[in-house]
Amino acid sequence: MDYAAWLKDPAAIRIVLIEVGVKVAGLETTRYLSTRPYVTSPTDSPANQFYEPIISTSSIKFTESLSLDGQGSLSIGDIEILNQTGQRDNWLDDIWDNHPIKAWIGDPRWKRSDFQMIFNGVVATIGSKSRDMLNLSMRDKLQYLNTPVTDKKIGGTGPNKDDVISLTFGEAHNVTPQLTDAARLEYQIHDGPVEGIFEVRDNGIPVNVSVDSNTGRFLLSRSPAGAITASVQGDKVGGIYSNTISALVQRIVTSYGQADSRFTADDLDLANLAAFDATYRQPVGVYADGRTNVLKLCQDLAGSVGAQLIMSRLGKLRLIQLQLPGAGTPVPIGPEQMVERSLVIKSRPLVQAAVMLGFNKNWTVQEGLLTSIPAEHKNLYATEWLTATATSTDVQHDYKLNAAPVQVDSMLLCRTDAQPEAQRRLNIWSTPRTVFEFEGTSDLLASLEIGTAVTLTNRRFGLKNGKNGVVVSLTPNWLNGHVTVGVLV
Repeated sequence: MDYAAWLKDPAAIRIVLIEVGVKVAGLETTRYLSTRPYVTSPTDSPANQFYEPIISTSSIKFTESLSLDGQGSLSIGDIEILNQTGQRDNWLDDIWDNHPIKAWIGDPRWKRSDFQMIFNGVVATIGSKSRDMLNLSMRDKLQYLNTPVTDKKIGGTGPNKDDVISLTFGEAHNVTPQLTDAARLEYQIHDGPVEGIFEVRDNGIPVNVSVDSNTGRFLLSRSPAGAITASVQGDKVGGIYSNTISALVQRIVTSYGQADSRFTADDLDLANLAAFDATYRQPVGVYADGRTNVLKLCQDLAGSVGAQLIMSRLGKLRLIQLQLPGAGTPVPIGPEQMVERSLVIKSRPLVQAAVMLGFNKNWTVQEGLLTSIPAEHKNLYATEWLTATATSTDVQHDYKLNAAPVQVDSMLLCRTDAQPEAQRRLNIWSTPRTVFEFEGTSDLLASLEIGTAVTLTNRRFGLKNGKNGVVVSLTPNWLNGHVTVGVLV
């Protein structure tokens, strides 16, 4: 079936099918909803299933976006359910929050298997914005990652028995380990096997320890005189130690957080994650305490190289770096792909004259160490971050900008990685940038994704000769075949 041709066909009959989980009177069930009447065939899966046509045709929109400030964002949407006489008021008593919701587009004459998935996410909540409608607020599956990375406690009978175990991923410098057995002088830096604990210090002075890499623990040889810290290479699952962004993100989202919220391999865009890992090999590291959120932890790792976690329309996790020019051959977009007079300037990000990137975090800041270690070591342990700064004096002069930028922190370990990343970001934002928005025609509906490189051409706004950019937002309207596109150039 030529799906792209069907989207372009003005005579096509479009229908959206929605399957949404909900707990009703204590029982998990699935409601089958649609914008038009539809019944599956006996050979379909599910067979002979009626989809109730109670979805408003004006509400099938899901917004995907790439954050310009690097903080990450969730794809969002809202579905209106007809409720003119209050016949579905009792649905407000059901449990919808954090239940799966999926949507497909197709033709009522098609087999169910020919429909194309357009959304795979979760319900945020149910509400009502008017007397005649109920509203399902939706989020992508990143919502599942909004959970503490672990709630496992140290246990035992010691004074720290109720503390949640901290975790180390990649390499972390000068962390504060947790005392697990005071009598044995036992400390822990991870819940499981680690690559190594290569330096333990007592008030900044190296001390001898007995390391058990299989448990992430070590024993001091004598009672400490002051604060114990350690530099470690952490999590080593199945004998494999990883310190790259993609590998650690995959490890964390599939193995940590609440058990029923963890991703499986089916939730990962394995091709994208493998390609990202092959390109971005910069070593990173993080020491996460029990208060750390899985999504925040992974976004911090990805943000180290200006990337973000994004869910595809099929509900697959991807890592996308905000970059200009975009990766790959740009997709040409001209006036013929834009609805007439729909092109507008959405925003104009501020020009930056300098970028300061924090790296190689000191996880335990120790000021005023009264020990015999060299002064440069004392200064190092009193400093939380090393920094790499990229500056354009020409931009500073032309725009009359302060060259002292706000520091942006990363989980990068090496200056040789942090300095090029700071310069890469400066190269993007030291030039005036514009986010354009327009209503695109159906040929863009299937071809564009977040992060797609494009060349934008129009007679307005200096685009006459075309400018290269990258797609940063998409709001498809599957029922009219158009898509609102945001492009950073």
